[in-house]
Amino acid sequence: MTAHVTLGTREQARDGAPTLEAFSRQLLASGILSPSGVDGVWVRSATFERITEAVQRSVTALGRGRYETIQVPPVIARATLERAGYVRSFTDLVGSVHVFRGSDQQHADLLRRCDAGTDWAAVLDPADVMLSSAACHHVYPMCAGRLPPGGRRVEVRGECFRHEPSSQVTRHRSFRMHELVFVGEPVDALTHRDAGLAEGLELLSTLGLTVEAAAANDPFFGRAGAILADGQRQDAAKYEGVAPVGDLPTAIMSANYAAEHFGAAFAIATAGGVVAHSSCVAFGLDRVALALLSAHGLDVDRWPVGVRQRLWQ
Repeated sequence: MTAHVTLGTREQARDGAPTLEAFSRQLLASGILSPSGVDGVWVRSATFERITEAVQRSVTALGRGRYETIQVPPVIARATLERAGYVRSFTDLVGSVHVFRGSDQQHADLLRRCDAGTDWAAVLDPADVMLSSAACHHVYPMCAGRLPPGGRRVEVRGECFRHEPSSQVTRHRSFRMHELVFVGEPVDALTHRDAGLAEGLELLSTLGLTVEAAAANDPFFGRAGAILADGQRQDAAKYEGVAPVGDLPTAIMSANYAAEHFGAAFAIATAGGVVAHSSCVAFGLDRVALALLSAHGLDVDRWPVGVRQRLWQ
């Protein structure tokens, strides 16, 4: 594996750190990530998977057995994504699954389109599933009805998709999320968000990352999106843990308070019978791996001893 490449001054940011472009070239030259042929989708090496698996174990340890654990698929019921409000609020990010349900005649038409190089997908129909945009969306239908005392805590892992095509290695269309979700009383949801943010930042710091919290907002779509985003920021509903990848400050975790949004959408009530509130602490596994590679170099076996012990003890 190529590692610890010396960079020329034109490939350094003003503070001496490698630029994102220089780091990306090293990453691809080493084979840790490889292009797939489309922007935003990367082929991951065994080294990259070794890092993300170790980060997953660290997040699980952060939960200290307080959560029920689930692994969710990369697709989700279309109705769930609609109820969650994602299709309405993030229209430009959704990924719809389409399938063939046609007759023999329509199949022949599809083949003609394929042979002619025209749009064969036009004869497909939307399926009853879509690509999952956030791992936590799978949790809320599971919580419908009245919650037990103390609410529910769910650790959820899954592959997600957001339509953000980019050649930048920090922006993946297909990526992994590891989330710690709480659904229950309002005050407990806020406590979970705040405590999870502090614990997540501490975890990332012990991995040798320079990370700080920043108030953030989601990229809501359309003219109303700016109003929603501004309100979200003013309410301090979302924070991100930001660390450098190359010279680019990059969100690698988030802590979100959704208030009653999902409780109302999925008819979730607390043990006392009021609409449940929810919060989640989410780690972007691929981005954490990139931040670690940027901070410590591409040769994992030469990372600081304390970081290696923390990840692979």
